[in-house]
Amino acid sequence: MSGPDGADMGTVTLTQTYHGVLVSADVSGLTTGGHGFHIHTVGTCTPDFAAAGDHFNPGDVGHGYNNPDGVHAGDLPNIYAGAEGTARADYFTDAITLDTDADHSVFDADGSAIIVHENPDTYGSDAGAGGRVACGVIQRIR
Repeated sequence: MSGPDGADMGTVTLTQTYHGVLVSADVSGLTTGGHGFHIHTVGTCTPDFAAAGDHFNPGDVGHGYNNPDGVHAGDLPNIYAGAEGTARADYFTDAITLDTDADHSVFDADGSAIIVHENPDTYGSDAGAGGRVACGVIQRIR
């Protein structure tokens, strides 16, 4: 994960399991409080974080855990940074896969990215999470 200025802001690791994907975040340099945390549709963070596109949504459904028409496959629970600006979280999701032969794979033709937002997600149809403060391209490391 990198900030808009290119500064290192930590890592997010995705691990495929038999029942879905474990998402482990260790992010620093954040403001205290909640931050939206999403998988986005395009695997790039340049020239700016807007290049990562919208939330990963292969099912073409609504946004938000509290939306009867949702939830995007890329919607994840908020992360929370303490006074020192560090957030550590583990989440499990079966809405995505690291397998390349599935329609909900984060390794589709244009890849995917993880974005941390400046505000917490509302979990409703309008995310309300504000600007993008950290971005990381999802890459295979083995």
